[in-house]
Amino acid sequence: MTHNEEQVAGLVLAAGGGRRLGGRPKALLTHRGRPLVEHAVATLRTAGLARVHVVVGAAAGTVRNTARLDGCVLVENPAWEEGMGSSLRAGLESVALTRAGAVLVSLVDQPGIGPEAVRRVLAAYEGAGSLVSAAYDGVRGHPVLFGSAHWAGVAEAATGDQGARAYLRAHEVRLVECGDVAQAYDIDVEADLGRLESTEH
Repeated sequence: MTHNEEQVAGLVLAAGGGRRLGGRPKALLTHRGRPLVEHAVATLRTAGLARVHVVVGAAAGTVRNTARLDGCVLVENPAWEEGMGSSLRAGLESVALTRAGAVLVSLVDQPGIGPEAVRRVLAAYEGAGSLVSAAYDGVRGHPVLFGSAHWAGVAEAATGDQGARAYLRAHEVRLVECGDVAQAYDIDVEADLGRLESTEH
């Protein structure tokens, strides 16, 4: 394990209720035979992150009982209906209790982003002041790495569904192009469900 991987904690935001998916929690959508949240965690682990925190909210009990999330720190966000901002704050609070120097944030509903994109973002980590984002054809996306010097500011700016968007707009972010190794689509509406794969690969 490299120095970088010991310093960086993974954070999967998986609390959403899937309002535009008829109220099906995104963490529990099936992809290749298992809940989507398992794939999100496996992506971070495959990329070398040993410590992964997962923020759950909608159907949190079912997520705990259904998904195999051994070794993860599960963070329950009772305010998940307020939007992604509350989940990001809850996750940062959890990571702040560890000795991590940075956190890499990924979203549960982006199965097209695999370990290679995560590795590229991790490789750009330089310390507490790091602010790094994957980019797809030059457009900022996920995952995003926040050095610990940014956590308080990110938490303060994270409101509603904004997450870290406002904070990132106001700061210089190092973009790492990942469009050649990942697809940054979201599973947001019924039409997106066709992107989930029904069988193991």
